Amino acid sequence: MPDTQTSRDGDSISFRQLKLFESVGRLNSVRRGSEECNLSQPAVTQALTKLEQQLGIILLERRASGSYLTAAGQIMHRRVSRLFRQFEQALVDLGVPGGLENAHVVANRLSRAQARSLIAIIDCGSFALAAEKLGLTQASLQRAARDLESNLRQPIYYRTAAGVMVTPAGIEFGRKIRLALQEIEWGIQEIESARGAGESRIVIGALPFGGSMLLASVLEDFVASHPEVDLRIVNEGASVMMKSLRAGDVDLVLGLVQDTQAADLSNQFLAETPYRIAARRGHPLTRLKHVTLEDLLAFDWVVGAPGSSRRCCFERLFANTAQPRAQISGSAISVVRHLLSGSNRLTLMTSYEIIHEADTLVPLPFDPITPVPVIGVTMRSNWLPTQMHHDFIRLLRERVMTSSVLPFPRRAS
Repeated sequence: MPDTQTSRDGDSISFRQLKLFESVGRLNSVRRGSEECNLSQPAVTQALTKLEQQLGIILLERRASGSYLTAAGQIMHRRVSRLFRQFEQALVDLGVPGGLENAHVVANRLSRAQARSLIAIIDCGSFALAAEKLGLTQASLQRAARDLESNLRQPIYYRTAAGVMVTPAGIEFGRKIRLALQEIEWGIQEIESARGAGESRIVIGALPFGGSMLLASVLEDFVASHPEVDLRIVNEGASVMMKSLRAGDVDLVLGLVQDTQAADLSNQFLAETPYRIAARRGHPLTRLKHVTLEDLLAFDWVVGAPGSSRRCCFERLFANTAQPRAQISGSAISVVRHLLSGSNRLTLMTSYEIIHEADTLVPLPFDPITPVPVIGVTMRSNWLPTQMHHDFIRLLRERVMTSSVLPFPRRAS
């Protein structure tokens, strides 16, 4: 009988077990699943029983008419099905011969040892370090790597003077496999949450300025309503944060939506928050009724990092004229506040940000700046949030709609 406590060690589950579970759960039959996977019914039953023991939950209800997914089984089956679809898409993107039809066959042949070896080699940068990390001999690791290449029918490793390396295509393939494997952890967390057992981990990326401020405004309420959550916050600039999001190191990113987005990322818009030009209280330009572009050229600026929404706005603002002196770029609000409060420097801040700096900084009387940036949530396009993620995003929306600072967005999300 499975334990009442769900195991969190999804790494011990083999891909073979997951494939058998996917087949039986989809077909509602051990017999039909065994035929599809070309295994005996006793072997399938034994593998599924072991899977339930490893997870500590009942996944299938056995009846005379067949085997049917339990409530927990439905949660896990959805995640396992997504895992194999992502495997197949990663193989198609890699260019395995035979397209999607053959990708289905290759995905079913992938083993956890093959996936683990590739990910470890990418992370460690060498076979020697990867073998040490996994507690394997280099011969065992090399065998897994050869098996993977044989399965893929194309090379993903190449030899250099420094040793064997992973090709760029192999690195991208490994990234997608790593993301797919997160489905098992999400499934375990969803089951635990549904049963009111254990804790669920959420990793939130907060972009500087608006992202961090909005996040801080909802944290107390979210933690109070989800006392079991293990919430981790990552603070980085936009370029680093998007890389972390793509790698699966963060679940979602909160902050100013970036001007350019790749197809693998999607946004949920929360609120428009126009840029304003900020200066210290008592700045010479605060005495003017209307500040012109020429007035702004006379002062030093603190600008956003290259590639950031703030930097792009600054460059558009001065696109048709000389740019003012801007020696300093950065996004740490405490640093920017210090730089402006003790000098006549200027910077761009959103209306949401500047209201929180009212004791020190004020907006200048300058014409409206377009386009208007949007605070939102950025996610991977093919990501399936857990219920806890949905709760977090809903709380953000509620906070935005009741805020006197952030207007409700006019554009569709």
